[in-house]
Amino acid sequence: MRDPAYYEAVIRLVGKIQQSQAGAINQAADVIFSSLKGGGVLHLFGSGHSHLVAEEAFHRAGGLVPVNTMTEPFLTPLTPPKKSGRLERLSGIAAILLDYHEPRPGEVLLIISNAGINPVPVELALDAKKRGLSVIAITSLRHAGSVASRHASGKRLFEVADLVIDNCGEAGDGALTFPGLAQKVGPTSLVAGAFIMNSIVCGVVERFLDKGLLPPVYLSANLPGGDEHNRRLEEQYRGRIKLLS
Repeated sequence: MRDPAYYEAVIRLVGKIQQSQAGAINQAADVIFSSLKGGGVLHLFGSGHSHLVAEEAFHRAGGLVPVNTMTEPFLTPLTPPKKSGRLERLSGIAAILLDYHEPRPGEVLLIISNAGINPVPVELALDAKKRGLSVIAITSLRHAGSVASRHASGKRLFEVADLVIDNCGEAGDGALTFPGLAQKVGPTSLVAGAFIMNSIVCGVVERFLDKGLLPPVYLSANLPGGDEHNRRLEEQYRGRIKLLS
């Protein structure tokens, strides 16, 4: 690219997140650490392209072991968008996901949704809270504030979550405008989401160490002893992480 505009936009965005969302990120790390310290598991959900942010924290070298992703391929572009896009707007799916994954009261569900207006993420938050979970949302407040909810309640994700972290993105996600083109280009939700997610993970690890506890962190399977190290940790959460069951 001839112009470094996207690089500059991302640098500004990360700086803005660090400046404005540090408090919320620290709160998220506090809540998640408290749950994990008590034997809990962190549950993640993202639909559409937001599933990539959820996957960033799942089964990841340098990441936490007790992480269960509730993301389903049929709610992502891995399924033809003509189907997956419609399914995300369908009521009733959230309860099915929660029944299957069996999160426990006192655990945390982190939902990633840029707009936060479709029924699946909204219902997931509402139902999870009824089941005694703490709900954290990573979303774009600018985008969400510019559109109406598609859920019957009229609520958007940021209005029902216990804690909201703003990814500070533009409405529509694109960061750049070009002369002669109506659409914005250069999405930032993935970059922002990965930065926020890994900031939370690092904060959780710091809290374990501050308490004199060894954090359950994956070692790369491509390093000596990685497979054995990871299997020992995963054994502690047998049955709780569905994709590893």
